[in-house]
Amino acid sequence: MISPRGLSVSYEKQRIAVYPGSFDPPTNGHLDIARRAARLFDTLVVAVYAFPAKNLLFSVEERMELWREVIKAEELTNIRVEHFSTLAVEFVHSVGGVAIIKGLRSPNDFEAEFQQGLMNRKLAPEVETICLLTNLENLFVSSSLLKEVARLGGNVKDMLPEPVIQALKHKNGL
Repeated sequence: MISPRGLSVSYEKQRIAVYPGSFDPPTNGHLDIARRAARLFDTLVVAVYAFPAKNLLFSVEERMELWREVIKAEELTNIRVEHFSTLAVEFVHSVGGVAIIKGLRSPNDFEAEFQQGLMNRKLAPEVETICLLTNLENLFVSSSLLKEVARLGGNVKDMLPEPVIQALKHKNGL
């Protein structure tokens, strides 16, 4: 369409996807999924779940700030970070999203995401669930495992973004 000033204008709706999770802390596996999803959509919202039923090391504010630092360092300009405490599909609607992004590492992940995806489809059939397979180097990486390895002084350098490594050192008094 041509605007009154003769400029080409697109009135198409932006394609927004939401990548929800607890991200305690964000790993290189999470970052890989976010990077790849950001290539598929105009905007990716990394949605940090505020109240997961998990023993958290980082507050929701800290997890969001870690993501922001990683995104800035990686120069990922079409990713933003927000938190949510509602159903994921409700949050997707609140940001004008069309899809939920999930990362899969194992058959166990598939089983859980399959069930959750079907529930989301029942609640909001217009929201698609898109599952991205992890890269091989992130196959065994989990936030829980990396928190424990870092707490015990193990080397997590190739599995976590640098801001997360520094935050874990600080939390663990190292």
